[in-house]
Amino acid sequence: MNRVNERDVDWDETERERTHFERKRLASAADFDGLGASLYELPPGGASWPYHFHTGNAEAVYVLSGTGVLRTPDGEARIEPGDFCGFPADAEGAHRLRNDGDEPLRYLAVSTMRDPDVTVYPDSEKIGVYAGSPPGGDADERVVSGYYREGDDVDYWEDES
Repeated sequence: MNRVNERDVDWDETERERTHFERKRLASAADFDGLGASLYELPPGGASWPYHFHTGNAEAVYVLSGTGVLRTPDGEARIEPGDFCGFPADAEGAHRLRNDGDEPLRYLAVSTMRDPDVTVYPDSEKIGVYAGSPPGGDADERVVSGYYREGDDVDYWEDES
């Protein structure tokens, strides 16, 4: 059995412009590779990862406390404790959470951990490519990873002999 208590896991903080959250990588701390699971806390005014979807990995969140706004291709909707939101591995799964309340927004995020994966960022027209370890996995194990503008496509034969 792989077991860890969230109080024994340190918070990692990410803050860049509108994106601001703390994260505890629970599945990683429990040395469990089959499923990604992280506890997130968004402070008032904070937002999760930029609006995105995965092509290889489904994700879901379960709201534990606080309130906020969930953006999806259908628009924005209120979220509150007890809400479960599933995001399929396609454009319909695009999402971003934002805390517009006065209290921290806490939620559990889970994901499949399929490798390879491509993440699409519709607002910035970028893609992220990962092989060797999926998003949320060990970056040191990746044989390929990077972020690219969708318009940077080159011909297959360019610079080949």
